[in-house]
Amino acid sequence: MRSPEAHRAKTAPFVPLLAKELREIAGGRALWIMLLLLCPLVGYSFFQAVSLYGESSAAAQQSPVLAVSLSPLDGVLVPSFGALYVAVTLLFPFVAIRAVNHEKETGALRLLAQLPYRTSTLIAAKSAAVLVAWLLASVPALSALFVWLLLGGHVGPDETLNLLLGHLLYGCLVGAIALFAAAVADSAATAAIVALAFTIGSWVLDFSLAGRPGLLDLIARLSLTQVLRPFEQGLLSFGLIAGHIAAIAGFATLAGIWLRPGARTTVRLARSAVCLLAMALVIGAATQVRTAIDVTEERRNSLPAADERLLATLPGLLTVTVHLAVEDPRYADLQRNVLQKLERAMSYVTIRLGGGRQAAAAESDAHYGQIEYVYGGRSDMSRSTSPREIVPLIYALAGVARPEPLPSADYPGYPLVANAGPALVWFFGALPVVIVCGWLWSRRPPSVQLVSSYRGGSS
Repeated sequence: MRSPEAHRAKTAPFVPLLAKELREIAGGRALWIMLLLLCPLVGYSFFQAVSLYGESSAAAQQSPVLAVSLSPLDGVLVPSFGALYVAVTLLFPFVAIRAVNHEKETGALRLLAQLPYRTSTLIAAKSAAVLVAWLLASVPALSALFVWLLLGGHVGPDETLNLLLGHLLYGCLVGAIALFAAAVADSAATAAIVALAFTIGSWVLDFSLAGRPGLLDLIARLSLTQVLRPFEQGLLSFGLIAGHIAAIAGFATLAGIWLRPGARTTVRLARSAVCLLAMALVIGAATQVRTAIDVTEERRNSLPAADERLLATLPGLLTVTVHLAVEDPRYADLQRNVLQKLERAMSYVTIRLGGGRQAAAAESDAHYGQIEYVYGGRSDMSRSTSPREIVPLIYALAGVARPEPLPSADYPGYPLVANAGPALVWFFGALPVVIVCGWLWSRRPPSVQLVSSYRGGSS
């Protein structure tokens, strides 16, 4: 028979706890200051993006061929949401930290620990409150999306939802890291330093290690900013989604391990080690999932549909040996235009660097600049970085004829010359007023107390 305490732990009301966590975050200044700062950041980014997009559109009116290269995703949406990315990286940790640190400073955490809530329930409520805070922080960026529609701009539903998903994953990951930092640290200042070490440290990894071969490239892939790049490029990567859901769950679990007061440090460290090991295993398995969907309207990340269908049926292993330094611009073009598309189209592809790992190797490697393709015991060389030359080469190695192209509508491009000046009234005037009103409304006296709600529900 279950004890009364265990029964109460299962029936303890969750809604009052969630309401308390929401009020805790909304009652602090960090959320509202971040929202106020986001208004001019997003507004200026949106204004600049629309202005530059209009200049390119004006040129496309003189030469219709240029219209094909005009994508609202690249020209307007990604730059506008870039302001949200900066704010989430630098400011959002302070918002999430309040969900734990304020209770530590006031002693309310010890009182809360005496209520029959499981630690997982407490973390779930705090995570839900952090998610709501991110949704509020995304309002200025979402309003830029609607203003673009009002100006007559085009929005691709699939690629736009994919971009929003990427920012949601990034925001949840930063929030989970901030909760963990607040649970470990004794003060808000220390928690902020720990959280910013993760977020700003990701920028350092990107600038210093990105593109380096071997172990350095693996470390660079741990950067938090790697979450957004595929989504901004219009790729829906299931392995990336699974890996970052595992990271979010892992940091939330670590926060729960360190949240409860009174637990011994040795026990916490042992449980943390098990959690980190499990998180590393899941993330490692997720990196092996190569399934990704190109959700862009112009299929920029994919080979022609007929080529993809035929390449997917080839049973052999394609080995590509690249004799280029990783910092060579041709290597970046080859990765973007050919290699990444082949990895998504074919079942078995192995890519390795030849002797040209560093720029200095160009002088000593006689094959520098060549790319060797081996399939079914046959091999061929090429210096091209264009799929128009590489794909027929692979067909020749496999001994198959190139398929007839499938009928498809050409991407028209979406040029638009619009005046975004009136939108600044919304971002610099009306929206900040709405945020200030929400701030004042959040400071009204609470009408429900958690302890009284719990007593009423358990009596």
